[in-house]
Amino acid sequence: MLKIALTGNLGSGKSTAGKFFREAGLYVFDADLIIRKFYEERGDVYTRVVEAFGDKVLDEKGNIDRKKLANLVFEDKDKLSLLEDITHKALYKKLEEEFQRLPQKSVVVVEASLLIEKGTYRNYHATVLVYAPYELCKERSTKSGYSIEDFERRWKRQMPPEEKLRYANFIVENKKDIESLKRRVFELSRVFLNWLEFQDEGIF
Repeated sequence: MLKIALTGNLGSGKSTAGKFFREAGLYVFDADLIIRKFYEERGDVYTRVVEAFGDKVLDEKGNIDRKKLANLVFEDKDKLSLLEDITHKALYKKLEEEFQRLPQKSVVVVEASLLIEKGTYRNYHATVLVYAPYELCKERSTKSGYSIEDFERRWKRQMPPEEKLRYANFIVENKKDIESLKRRVFELSRVFLNWLEFQDEGIF
């Protein structure tokens, strides 16, 4: 099995790249989506989050309001670390369970924002960075519904994309049209699928 880390800053187009990797035939796991499902399932993660942060993070139906939760933890580093401890441990366990269900000869892509910041990119065979400069990321994010304040707050949590370039094995520039992004992702997909053959031969 070949494991690929897919990351990029807010507004870079990381999620769009993930969709194209899926179209190309790779198995893609979105970390944010998995954590959102933990909340919706109201299992252990839901319980621990509510115990840690109280009813103030719930909406009128008892669902975790992700915006309320974000507003609470982004103002307090200790609370943010606690939330990440709860969700990330469950995430890693879930990913390993999902990997076990796949054919051994598979390319899996894990899409997450903080793979480089947290150092977990080291758990993968290669890291793909979707790159776009700050102003373009800001423009895309505000068009998609983020306020400027919310964008800036989230951006400060992330390493500047220019610094992330030195951690990436592959860079996907996303400064042009969506077709250019798709072509680059499909090119990389062919590379990764070819890598499987070398992996089988014990070359890496």
